[in-house]
Amino acid sequence: MTEYIATFHTHLSAMRTQRALANLGVSARLAPVPRYLSASCGTCVLYTAKQPFLERMDADVERVVERLPQGETFVELLTHL
Repeated sequence: MTEYIATFHTHLSAMRTQRALANLGVSARLAPVPRYLSASCGTCVLYTAKQPFLERMDADVERVVERLPQGETFVELLTHL
């Protein structure tokens, strides 16, 4: 399983995406955005899955990154800045 972080321009978009992922059976939770990723709305969705489910992101998604095993190293998967 891979860890992903999705950031959003609005809190509502983060909530919608968390619900959409949960409805697919994905372990997803709302959390504060790590400062080194974004200042956006301040809320991100942390989720663990076999795939990033980019098509399930709300339209107001800012970016989706994959967390690498080294810790605070990421691979950019989607950016809408």
